[in-house]
Amino acid sequence: MTDIAPSHQKLLIIDFGSQVTQLIARRLRELNVYCEIHPFNTVTDASLAEFAPQAVILSGGPASVADEGSPRPPASVFELGVPVLGICYGQQVMMQMLGGEVTRHKESAEFGRAYVTATDEPLDLLKGWFASDKHQVWMSHGDHVSRLAPGFRPFATSPGAPCAVVADPDRHFYGTQFHPEVHHTENGRELYANFLRIAGFEGDWTMAAYREQAIAAIRKQVGDGKVICALSGGVDSSVAAVLIHEAIGDQLTCVFVDHGLLRKDEADEVVGMFRDHLNLPLIHANESELFLSQLEGQSDPETKRKIIGRLFIEVFEKTAREIGGADFLAQGTLYPDVIESVSFSGGPSVTIKSHHNVGGLPEKMGMKLVEPLRELFKDEVRELGRELGLPEKFIGRHPFPGPGLAIRCPGEITREKLEILREADAIYIDQIRKHGLYDEIWQAFVAILPVRTVGVMGDGRTYDYACALRAVTSVDGMTADYYPFSHEFLGETATRIINSVRGINRVTYDITSKPPGTIEWE
Repeated sequence: MTDIAPSHQKLLIIDFGSQVTQLIARRLRELNVYCEIHPFNTVTDASLAEFAPQAVILSGGPASVADEGSPRPPASVFELGVPVLGICYGQQVMMQMLGGEVTRHKESAEFGRAYVTATDEPLDLLKGWFASDKHQVWMSHGDHVSRLAPGFRPFATSPGAPCAVVADPDRHFYGTQFHPEVHHTENGRELYANFLRIAGFEGDWTMAAYREQAIAAIRKQVGDGKVICALSGGVDSSVAAVLIHEAIGDQLTCVFVDHGLLRKDEADEVVGMFRDHLNLPLIHANESELFLSQLEGQSDPETKRKIIGRLFIEVFEKTAREIGGADFLAQGTLYPDVIESVSFSGGPSVTIKSHHNVGGLPEKMGMKLVEPLRELFKDEVRELGRELGLPEKFIGRHPFPGPGLAIRCPGEITREKLEILREADAIYIDQIRKHGLYDEIWQAFVAILPVRTVGVMGDGRTYDYACALRAVTSVDGMTADYYPFSHEFLGETATRIINSVRGINRVTYDITSKPPGTIEWE
């Protein structure tokens, strides 16, 4: 249970491992409802009672309810007396647990776009949803409900799912075989809005309320203690710093660690911004030699992240001693960071990548974490930044990862490659700004590839590095599509990089979406 939003109406999402569970949370947050995602095997009778949800959503997942040992929520979910919505696997597990039956038949499998048809009986969940006889949805199932649990009736069907929408209206239990949270389900947001109205949500999750409660929570946690804030210059840590400073004033000291993995001229820009414009107390710790000496030659991405995380901690320890001790370390950890770092035995998800700022602190540090953004998505952090009065130009900066250029340098890290990467990245971002595209793009960067390619320049043979340009559009970073640059833009940018950056003779453009890829390369 969160300490930040105890007074809000809360919805619990029980996760069975769907790749799009986070999209459910985004839809609900967009509707001003606070929700949390909890893996199924962490949900107990006691945790349900403590969280006290006003409604529950059971997510999709890759398992089959017919398999021995397949995931289940606690039976007490259905005894809380609150509305429950099951999505795909969530619908099937609800049916199985409440006395229905789920079967697998290859002819009933549906993947991708499908169309559902409403029955003649109206349903509050579908109010205003069917504009015509058929409604486009997104399916992803091999199993289907073959016998409804007692009390349930079908309210929509599809060719492969005779129970595309089912409900027990008296108990406010609902199930959809399709995924309303994905873009390809038309007007899926309205279905969630209907469910929230049924559950009596008033939409009390706003950034103004969050700001007030977060400040109160920070003051309660910190008391009269000292806090050092890990400041990267990105939106997340910067919003966290301004929020904490508003809460505790001069008890906060910001620490900007220059680890030698920053973009071109970034250290000067960040230090100038915070000292000159935001007037926050700031220590500029130039530790590039420390980081680069231990990273040089490293090629494994997880090893890089762990080295960087360890060295960050060492620098913060040293800084804390220099200011006479600190009781807390503040970080700009976001909800997607926490989600991507989760891994539990027998659970639905695996660790996608470890985040240097997730996972607690070594006991020897003697400091506790302050993470006031831990329950927010990126777009919510930007909204909070506006609420705090940060300038729009700053709020709109593209995300930059804590490990910096280390994870944009797949394979072995060398100082030469980092310098090449800085120059190429600066040109790429300059091109995007010159063409007026910066605000249309969620994140853009160059990755230098661990391969050399043959080229011809000035009638001579070259054998230099290839690089990949990456630019994506997104709302919250959980899913992303590549940005559709024109061929003219790509050609002009590639020519400028090759002509200006010694060490690169080939430029490619990454058109992978997330999923299946991640936004960063490592």
